[in-house]
Amino acid sequence: MPKFENLIGSAAIVVFIVLILLIIIKNICIVQQAKAFVIERLGAYHTTWTVGLHFKIPLIERVAKVVSLKEQVADFKPQPVITKDNVTMQIDTVVYFEITDPKLYTYGVEHPMLALENLATTTLRNIIGDMELDQTLTSRDTINSKMRIILDEATDPWGIRVNRVELKNIIPPREIQEAMEKQMKAERERREAILRAEGEKRSAILVAEGERESQILKAEARKQAQILEATGQAEAILTVQRAVAEGIKLINEANPSDAFIKIRSLEAFTAAADGKATKIIIPSEIQAIAGLATGLKEIIATPTEKEKKA
Repeated sequence: MPKFENLIGSAAIVVFIVLILLIIIKNICIVQQAKAFVIERLGAYHTTWTVGLHFKIPLIERVAKVVSLKEQVADFKPQPVITKDNVTMQIDTVVYFEITDPKLYTYGVEHPMLALENLATTTLRNIIGDMELDQTLTSRDTINSKMRIILDEATDPWGIRVNRVELKNIIPPREIQEAMEKQMKAERERREAILRAEGEKRSAILVAEGERESQILKAEARKQAQILEATGQAEAILTVQRAVAEGIKLINEANPSDAFIKIRSLEAFTAAADGKATKIIIPSEIQAIAGLATGLKEIIATPTEKEKKA
């Protein structure tokens, strides 16, 4: 019996130690990055655990709330709002916020997300109520800025900081949407007509510029052709003059006789006589040569007395 009792006692000790270890392990808490644990002791707020390893006293302390410190997004359903000119629209809002004080977020307000949604809806209705439809559609940045300032100030006691507010959609009534679509269609058609007109104008300008460039190029080509032709003629005349000068030089160097000069003059006269001129002025030297030639011709053509007697 003593051995059995000792065995039971040893088993009880082992069970007790195991239970103690389980309780210790169960009450070891590891807080992850970007999170915070709100700890209550005997039902009252005790402390806030940040990143690291922590031990919770069993039955005395408990984790009241695990709070995420990341920036969060609250996308609220479309809410009906009425503008200053009595137009009812549906607007849905997106709020970007983060929790800066886990204690205030835990104990500041019951259901903080519902409270934030109701506050955003009320603020939006107050702002839109002071604006007309056209102003509402064109003043998103102004509305976003006003809502952010108001929401951030109102949620500060809840440990929430509102970083940004965006109007996701603004949905006006159906008839206003149809009117806006017609207006946008007309504006689009007007812009297309303007673009077509600009394109046609640009095309006409390009065609005119092309024709002008073509005319300029043609005129430049004619000019270059005339210049080349004139240059060729000038070079031809210069070549002839050089040849004549060279001939005169050679004649002068040869020291020709008077008879040679007269014969050359007669050849020039003969060439001139073959032309179309009706009047020719014959120099006296050429007249003498011509007379000599005529006399020779008559002598050759007249038979001698001996020929006649024969």
